[in-house]
Amino acid sequence: MRREQCSVLAMALGIACVSLSWAAEDDGSQVKIISPANAAVIQGDTLEVQYELVKGTKAEQAHVYLDGAYQKGFTGAIKNVAPGKHEIRVVAATKDHQVLAAEATITIEVQPAGDTGY
Repeated sequence: MRREQCSVLAMALGIACVSLSWAAEDDGSQVKIISPANAAVIQGDTLEVQYELVKGTKAEQAHVYLDGAYQKGFTGAIKNVAPGKHEIRVVAATKDHQVLAAEATITIEVQPAGDTGY
């Protein structure tokens, strides 16, 4: 619900409008995507992703996402990626999988193997 809609609804019902956004905890961790580079063009349907996680006070691992979808069991490569533009996001997480504030995001383009784009 947009803020304007919330304000109108709150006035009509006589209640307060509260924003429901939670900020991820900043524990001092840092995340950097090493490969692929931002705006890279990848040939084929396999994305090899390398990242660096500098652990803060709570980070134990990183979660990798492709187009917002968590890549459970990520082992360094994402297979069967469709051609087109994609977003890769890496986020620091605790041992209990709670995401932290540290994250890195890049966009890439996947082309079928052998396609030079011309």
